[in-house]
Amino acid sequence: MIKAFEPIVSNTSEILILGTMPGEKSLVLQEYYGNRGNQFWRLLFTLFGKEITHDYSEKIQLLKDNNIALWDVLQYCEREGSLDSNIKNELPNNFEAFYKRYPNIKRVLFSSKNAAAYYDKYVGRKETIEYDVLPSPSGANATKSFAEKLEIWQLKLLFSTK
Repeated sequence: MIKAFEPIVSNTSEILILGTMPGEKSLVLQEYYGNRGNQFWRLLFTLFGKEITHDYSEKIQLLKDNNIALWDVLQYCEREGSLDSNIKNELPNNFEAFYKRYPNIKRVLFSSKNAAAYYDKYVGRKETIEYDVLPSPSGANATKSFAEKLEIWQLKLLFSTK
C-alpha cells in the first residue's frame, strides 16, 4: 500500500488544491509534485510573480502566503507506476475531520479530472464549498500547452483569492 502525504494547510487556508495520489518521484523525494516534469510549481510561481525555486520549504511558504492548502483525495492505494489509471484498492482521506479543523476552506480546486472523480465517489460535494477542476499539471497531459494551462489556472485560482 502506498500512503499519501499529510496536508500542507494552515488555519488561514481558504483554497484547497486536491490531487489524487503522489507519483513515484514525489514519494521518493517526499514532496508534493516532486517530478520536475510536472508543471504544478511552475504554474503557481508564475501566477504569483515569483521566481521558481527547487527549495521545498519555499514552495510550501508560497502556498501558505496565498492561503492555499494542498492535499490528495486518497490516503492509501495500490498502484504500479505513477498513473492514476493504475490505482486500485484505494481509501480516501478523512475530509469530514479536515473541514471541521479548517473551516475557512471555501473553494476546492482539483488538479485533475481523476481527483474530482475520486472525491465525488468517496466524499461528495458540500453546498458550502465551491468546486472547480484545473487542467492537470502533469507532464503526461500534453493536450494543453503551459501557456494554456497558465491562463486557466490564473482564471480559476486567482479569481478565488479575491
